[in-house]
Amino acid sequence: MKQRLQASMALGMAFILSVVTVFGNPEPTYADTVDVEADSAILVDAESGKILYEKDSDLTLPPASMTKMMTEYLVLEAIEEGDIEWETTTQISDYPYSISANATFSGVGLTQSQDYTVRELYEAMAINSDNATSIALAELVAGSEGEFVKMMNEKAEELGMTDYQFVNATGLENEDLGENYPEGTEKEDTNLLSARSSAILAYHLVNDYPESLEISSVPTTEFDGQEIINWNRMLPGMPGQLAAGSYEGVDGLKTGFTDLAGFSFTGTAERDDRRLISVVMKTDSEEARFEETKKLFEYGFNEFEQKELFQAGHQVDGQSEVEVSKGKENAVELETAEPISAPVKNGEEELYEVEVNLSDEALDKNGKLEAPFEAGEKVGTAELVYNGEETYSDLQTGEPLRTEVDIVTSSGVEKANWFMLTIGGVGDFFSDIFSSAVSVVKGWF
Repeated sequence: MKQRLQASMALGMAFILSVVTVFGNPEPTYADTVDVEADSAILVDAESGKILYEKDSDLTLPPASMTKMMTEYLVLEAIEEGDIEWETTTQISDYPYSISANATFSGVGLTQSQDYTVRELYEAMAINSDNATSIALAELVAGSEGEFVKMMNEKAEELGMTDYQFVNATGLENEDLGENYPEGTEKEDTNLLSARSSAILAYHLVNDYPESLEISSVPTTEFDGQEIINWNRMLPGMPGQLAAGSYEGVDGLKTGFTDLAGFSFTGTAERDDRRLISVVMKTDSEEARFEETKKLFEYGFNEFEQKELFQAGHQVDGQSEVEVSKGKENAVELETAEPISAPVKNGEEELYEVEVNLSDEALDKNGKLEAPFEAGEKVGTAELVYNGEETYSDLQTGEPLRTEVDIVTSSGVEKANWFMLTIGGVGDFFSDIFSSAVSVVKGWF
């Protein structure tokens, strides 16, 4: 059930939501195939949006610093739209400086009256999960964090996120911000996301702005003369003992921790041109969030394979042609315009078939395709149909995943000349008269 959690919701409600699963689809049968020790989890194919695994994925929890994925998205969007550039400079206002100077938040340490580039601030935010740089970027993009929060919630709705509440740009609790909590929110408010909404956000971040991975994949870098280390311990190339937790192909995205939500992680990895996105929320420790993510990646990469199930030009038995009107031919063959591919679980390849759906708009009132037309004329779609027992849903809609390609004519048909059309019309006229006469005679008896 799609719902937007309003910014006025109290932290107490967040606790209630943390132990109650929000209304959603029945638990898919594949949840039993891998044991993920997290209160909420999801695994998604990053190209198709196919959910490969989920466990209470609509459970809504504070995401902590995973909130920063939305801040990253909006900064990258502002760069794309030309509002700012990577080399745009800004200085640090009193509010983010106070956060940076607070040892509780242990950030990179910012200096006032110093110019910082957008790239420097973004790297500190995405790599070291710095809070003050997140606020500084929010102020640069929107003028104030309060206005930025409005943008965050509007973008969440636009992206199709289902369960969310953004109240600041960092993922901190509003009460930790003192009197600086953003205008339009309440002091007791907290950011809230479900695993599915986190995955939707990550899906758009890596697909809309793949350049984000160039930064989120950096294990260590230098900021203002000091070394900063990525909190994502699964990254290959982590220094020293941290390297023991690395996983091949991981290049993002964001960790998070709160007392209420436990240790969470939105991760992504790519192997053999396949990208997966995972989210685990409320694990028991920093190490556990990476171990549970590894389980999901192992399941996704080992149990599923991207396969071309049907080639371009595939014809479906019983649905391989359509009648033609006003043409030199009475019918034309139909075929798929392109291959049909999907991430397929091992042993399930034979459970897929193609169903042709002809378009009413492409055909006349008698269900025929009117000539003339050329080869490649679109007349409908071919939908991939899964006939297995498991449930594979679409990340965006929550409904069963639909994979479609165009159905087109395999050849062209010219329009018949006027003589043949006239003969055909006369034939149709007498055919109609004969049919009517037969009906009348039958009525007599």
